[in-house]
Amino acid sequence: MHHLPEIAIIEPNTLTALGLRTILEELIPEAVIRTFSSFEKLIDDTPDMYAHYFVSANVYFEHTSFFLERKPKCIVLSAGEPPLLTGIPSLNILLPQEQLVKTIMQTRKRGHELTHHPVTPPATDAEHELSAREIEVLRLVTKGLINKEIADKLHISLTTVISHRKNITEKLGIKSVSGLAIYAVMHGYVEADSI
Repeated sequence: MHHLPEIAIIEPNTLTALGLRTILEELIPEAVIRTFSSFEKLIDDTPDMYAHYFVSANVYFEHTSFFLERKPKCIVLSAGEPPLLTGIPSLNILLPQEQLVKTIMQTRKRGHELTHHPVTPPATDAEHELSAREIEVLRLVTKGLINKEIADKLHISLTTVISHRKNITEKLGIKSVSGLAIYAVMHGYVEADSI
């Protein structure tokens, strides 16, 4: 049986936890993401089975000994204040979604891999194969170009661009531009810095 990486979000603010969960589900579709409103709820679960912990700063400080043992797996959620901990990645949850996604991508890039085993794309990837033209369109979408600009740049009609975008969305099952950007970065179609 293939074991999916599990990620715990320990964050008392429900909206923050749900927002982060949505982003992580788009970023790492193969992971199982669980949210806990308190440290106690995490402990009631099986706290050691998680590949990563996204922990609210308050919870982290109240239970430092638990998280220090798991330091390589922790990312502390801060609300705009500068990171108080050296050597522990932190994530400013007040950033707009695109920035948040970028920060998570850069955290992954810096070797803070979100799983301890290499992520093997699901076998269904063959069905998702994008054509060379769809990849070109995807790249331009992630750079923020609108359909008309994409049509001009690729010398194709507006209808063709719309048709390509529809195919990309259907093949990948991703509707949001930020989701497509994440997919493009994860699959090496674009550099995280170029978005």
